[in-house]
Amino acid sequence: MSLHPTRLEALAAARWRIALRLTGAMVLLYFGFISLVAFGRRLLAMLVMPGLTLGILLGALVIVASWLLTWVYVRWANAHYDRQVEAIGVEERR
Repeated sequence: MSLHPTRLEALAAARWRIALRLTGAMVLLYFGFISLVAFGRRLLAMLVMPGLTLGILLGALVIVASWLLTWVYVRWANAHYDRQVEAIGVEERR
């Protein structure tokens, strides 16, 4: 076993790094919101506009943030990961 990681191992490590960072961001957002629900009920009950409380707005933003984080991962995977995996496959076939 080599001391230097192969390109595929380095790519897998990069995928884990981005996945863990995005997962960490989502966990912080979600548990931050849940903490507000548990400990900041008065804050969440504030009206932003008639019929819309801060809690509803923040809850919707947590959902939108999960979509955005997923989009970030898909863009990264399409732009970097998939291309590099394909390049490694082409090299291996030679």
